[in-house]
Amino acid sequence: MIERDHPQLSIRRQAKMLKVNRNRLEPKRGRISEQDERIMREFDAIHTDLPFYGQRRLRRELRDRTGIRIGRRRTRRLMRIMGIEAVGPKPFTSKPSPQNKIYPYLLRNRAVEEPDEVWCADITYIPMPKGFAYLVAIMDWKSRAVLSWELSNTLDAAFCVRAFHKAVAVAGRAPGIMNTDQGCQFTGEAWISAMKDHGVAVSMDGRGRWVDNVFIERLWRSLKYEEIYLWSHGTLPEVEHGVARWMDFYNFRRRHQGLDEQTPWEVYREPQRAAA
Repeated sequence: MIERDHPQLSIRRQAKMLKVNRNRLEPKRGRISEQDERIMREFDAIHTDLPFYGQRRLRRELRDRTGIRIGRRRTRRLMRIMGIEAVGPKPFTSKPSPQNKIYPYLLRNRAVEEPDEVWCADITYIPMPKGFAYLVAIMDWKSRAVLSWELSNTLDAAFCVRAFHKAVAVAGRAPGIMNTDQGCQFTGEAWISAMKDHGVAVSMDGRGRWVDNVFIERLWRSLKYEEIYLWSHGTLPEVEHGVARWMDFYNFRRRHQGLDEQTPWEVYREPQRAAA
C-alpha cells in the first residue's frame, strides 16, 4: 500500500499512517541478484506451464529457453525462495518439522453440495520487473468464488491468516473444512490456531498432489496468463490493482462451463437468493 512516488506523502508519513515499521517495507533479499530475479521469472512461467517439472528439468528448460546455465544448488535455492516444487510423486527424502502436525486429506470421494461447506487456500509467486511478491487466495470449493486474497512481500503466515479473517467477514461464517497444501504457512501455529478458533476442520493435500487442490491451481494459471504476464506491474501497489481488477472479473463476469455457464459469485450467492 506504500506509494514511493506519492506527490504529497513521504514514505515515512505513509508508514506512520499505516502503523508499520518502514524498515520492514522491503524483504531481506540476501543474495538475490538481478539475474536471479530474471531466472525466477522464467521459473514461474515454466512452472505454470509444466508444474510437474522438478529442479533438473527446470534447469534444462531454462537453458533451452534462455541459454542460461545454472547449478543444482542455485536452482534449489531459488525454488525455495519462490515456494514452488514439482507436483509429481517423489522419493520421501525429508520429514515434516516435528512441531508442525500434518493433517489428513478429508475430501477424497466427498461430494461437496453447498457453498461454505469447504474452502481452500493456496499461495503463488508473483514476478515483477524488479522484485517479487506472494499472493494467497481463499476460495469456496463448491462455487469456485474467491472470497478474499492478500499480497505480501514476505512468505510468512500472517498474510494468510489475514486473508482467512477477511473471507470469514465476507461470508459471514467460517467453512466446515479448510483444505490447503502442507506448506509451513498452513501447518504453523498461527494458521492452525485460526482454524481451531472458528471450529474449522483442517484438511491437507497429499505431498506433491496438486490435483487435491485443483480448482485453485487452475485459478493461478488463469490469473497469470490473463493478467500478470500481459501487463508490466512495476510495484506492489500496481500488482495489487491488477489482481483486484482480474479477481473482480473472475468472480462477477467470467462464466464457467463447469458451473452451467454461471459466474462463481452467482453460484456462491444462489442459496441466499433462494432463501430470500
